[in-house]
Amino acid sequence: MTRRPIFSFLFATLLASAASPVAAQDMSFDAYLQLLIAQARAEGVSEATLQRMTAGLEPNTRVIQLDQSQPGSPTRSGYPPLAPYIATHVDEARISGGRRNYANARSELTALEQRFGVPGEILVAIWGHETAYGAVKGGFDLSQALATLAWEGRRRDLFAGEWVALMKVADKGYSRSELKGSWAGAFGNPQFLPSVYLRLATDGNGDGRADIMNSRADALASIGNYFRDAGWRTGQPWGVRAYVPSGFDVDRYRTKLDAPVCSRVHERHSQYKTVEEWRELGVQPQRPLAPGTMVSLFQPDGPGTPAWLLTSNYRVILEYNCSNYYAMSVGLLADEIAR
Repeated sequence: MTRRPIFSFLFATLLASAASPVAAQDMSFDAYLQLLIAQARAEGVSEATLQRMTAGLEPNTRVIQLDQSQPGSPTRSGYPPLAPYIATHVDEARISGGRRNYANARSELTALEQRFGVPGEILVAIWGHETAYGAVKGGFDLSQALATLAWEGRRRDLFAGEWVALMKVADKGYSRSELKGSWAGAFGNPQFLPSVYLRLATDGNGDGRADIMNSRADALASIGNYFRDAGWRTGQPWGVRAYVPSGFDVDRYRTKLDAPVCSRVHERHSQYKTVEEWRELGVQPQRPLAPGTMVSLFQPDGPGTPAWLLTSNYRVILEYNCSNYYAMSVGLLADEIAR
């Protein structure tokens, strides 16, 4: 036990020496994998798990291609309109699938709402957006994908940590064939990263496991636990449509805060004001909201287009995926499921 801090320092030093993709690949994949294995072993992962999760492991060039094709820092040349995105992501297939799954899981969802305080339609909408209600969970070998991304080095600290976390998930008795997911390491019905699984995955059916890969009850409970942990406020909607009077200058009320994370997302929102303060400015919510509720005005496609008043629960959805397009589509899909 006393040797772990020394090893952790050595591990961090060795990884730092290969901080760029070029330097990472100067070290052979097999040599780098041994560093990962040693770190997982130092953190208590069993030898049996390490052997079965690394047998025959080699880098996946497709994963590297996908990672290196990700966009860099965005420009400020404008945003794509929201409406077309909503039309394709809150479509009849997702709505009907959501209503069907909501009906099939109604008793589970009622219990989960009481347990976590999050509406069932929100849980189902997340499930629908992440994996089309379990139909598309990803087919990448997670051990291979995460080890490849860590070795490649573009986001080494993240993916090295996630690989070790995956070994801890596997150590709970999940087979390597079960642990498949996206090329970037998310897996299961809610598409959790391994570290998120370890922190928030929840047993929803009482069998003693949090099987987000195969159990609908566990997946929905885990989403509920994620939202509660992120600060969901029970009894408050994520947002409501709002009437904005003609000629209203939304930019005049743009937020002056600099968000430390996802600044491009948050810079599009207005200052927070109470519902009553917005009413005094002529902005009217189209559904009931308590006068003292703090809300932000969001009119993504410009003057004369739909606008919303967003509560703090909208920012909880953003915790799941930091994109206004994603968060709006989840909220609107949830509304359609509940309608």
